Amino acid sequence: MRVVAALGGNALLRRGEPLTAENQRANIAIAARALLPIALEHDLILTHGNGPQVGLLSLQNAAYHPEEEYPLDILDAETEGMIGYLLEQELGNLLPHNRPMATILTRIEVDPADPAFAHPTKPIGPVYDRDEAERHAIEKSWTIAPDGDKWRRVVPSPQPRAILEIGVIDLLVCEKVIVVCAGGGGIPVVAKPGGDYEGIEAVIDKDFAGALLATSLHADAFLMLTDVDAVYADWGTPAARPVGRASPDAMASLSFAAGSMGPKVEAACRFARATSGFAAIGALADAGAMLRGEAGTMVTRQATQLEWGTAALARAAAG
Repeated sequence: MRVVAALGGNALLRRGEPLTAENQRANIAIAARALLPIALEHDLILTHGNGPQVGLLSLQNAAYHPEEEYPLDILDAETEGMIGYLLEQELGNLLPHNRPMATILTRIEVDPADPAFAHPTKPIGPVYDRDEAERHAIEKSWTIAPDGDKWRRVVPSPQPRAILEIGVIDLLVCEKVIVVCAGGGGIPVVAKPGGDYEGIEAVIDKDFAGALLATSLHADAFLMLTDVDAVYADWGTPAARPVGRASPDAMASLSFAAGSMGPKVEAACRFARATSGFAAIGALADAGAMLRGEAGTMVTRQATQLEWGTAALARAAAG
């Protein structure tokens, strides 16, 4: 089975933790242990978030030469390399030594006319108190927005159109290489009139990039691994209940928060509509069970109705 697994931010850094190399390495070691059974039995492609990491690099660059800040496409490339190295190191230490891994710096084309460029919404970097966030906004020409009781920088988040390195990624997967790619939504680029590409100041949503990656690779399963055990309808209310199994149309009939679960549900629906495979959303620790259809929320065209709770998954897995 060909499996694309997207690691949420909690797999790299838990909310509130200092963004240290030690914390990231420790969290990735936990993720590696959860992914090991899948890596041993299936073709595995990994992708991941990078919001806190790219935000920290941006601050470090500004502190060094404020007048020469590196653009986001360069920072995206730097974080892809750093996180890819950590994933290779920690998962590679658990795998047989003859199982190859590779991290691919992944360019993803976006449309320069995408309306997202006029309405920045994607949060990156650390959270700030409002006064500090407003000071950064003035000094660095940032757009900022609330994030809970804090504030963060927000940037454009255009839709991904094509993965430029998809042929290389597919070739490596066919050779049984575990590939880390499209990290942080990939490196956003646009095509110039002459056909060349150039980077652009944006961050592609990692879930949408993951769905495009899984679809382009004709994956059998697309796992989005988070810090919650399933997708919940009416989240935060007494009526909250987990979705066990649903078709894309059934999922689209429900409402989810735009800044958290919404993109994951939309990404799952995109993949399920475009392929014969299934998407699943759930906890990192349940990755293996999600692949077997025993945990999380499964989105598949094979579902005939919306079924509630993990019992629905168990029934489906039993046949």
